[in-house]
Amino acid sequence: MSSQRDAAKAGIGLGSAIAVAISWSVNKSIVWAIVHGVLSWLYVIFYALTRPGGLSG
Repeated sequence: MSSQRDAAKAGIGLGSAIAVAISWSVNKSIVWAIVHGVLSWLYVIFYALTRPGGLSG
């Protein structure tokens, strides 16, 4: 059970870190970086789907 809990925490942390990094590189705004960090994986997926080329690169 604890390994599943640890994996879930790591996934949430990784998603937030990626979202903040993407947000900062695009917007250069701390406020938007915080908002996107809270949205985490939702923002990462949204960003990937709305870029030219989509998920394929």
